[in-house]
Amino acid sequence: MPNRYWYVIITYIVIQLSGIIGYPILHTLTGMTDKGEIAATWSLISFPLGLVLILFILKPDMKKTSLREDSSTGNLILWSFLGILLAYAGQIVAGLIELALGIQPESQNTQNLMEIAKATPAFIIIIALIAPILEEIIFRKIIFGSLYKVTNFWIAAFSSSLIFAFVHWDFEHILKYSAMGFVFAFLYVKTKRIIVPIIAHMMMNLIVVLIQLNVDLEKMEKQLEELQTILIGG
Repeated sequence: MPNRYWYVIITYIVIQLSGIIGYPILHTLTGMTDKGEIAATWSLISFPLGLVLILFILKPDMKKTSLREDSSTGNLILWSFLGILLAYAGQIVAGLIELALGIQPESQNTQNLMEIAKATPAFIIIIALIAPILEEIIFRKIIFGSLYKVTNFWIAAFSSSLIFAFVHWDFEHILKYSAMGFVFAFLYVKTKRIIVPIIAHMMMNLIVVLIQLNVDLEKMEKQLEELQTILIGG
């Protein structure tokens, strides 16, 4: 694996752990006290900066990509769309298996992110845009891609998907995250373009955010209706 890939991995780890230093600094400079607001604000600083640095490190890879023959634009769009469907199919199958094992479908990791997004809506940019780019670069391009060069698809996809699942710290739903990892690895191999799993990953995250926010809006509407009934009667 090229040294620049190690630099990218180290940068990603630093981004993930930067809050240890960043949160207290942000609290001191701004006076913020809400943990969710602090986490969201620091993420909006650290993640974009980390992404810019990682893209700079990967400039040689981007030059190689521009020189080789890749899938046509139409094919990329098609597989990006199919990727969303495949990822959802994988999630459904994984969800059914988890239910059979007695695991509830609610993800604590997702709920925590949604709480932050509700408090700071700009945080949705991290969930739906920047995080998918970073994760696909790390787990598909670098980890899966490096393993795929020395093993077969199944070993590389299984290993990288398992790491991808563990990094989300949602061990009850490790099967769901692994299923997504397999689909994104397949898309990368099928199209030879990292942009395809990135787009599929972005859309998956955006759909989850919209669904979660819609559910919350429905709850709010019901609560308002109940309050109206109590105050006015009916």
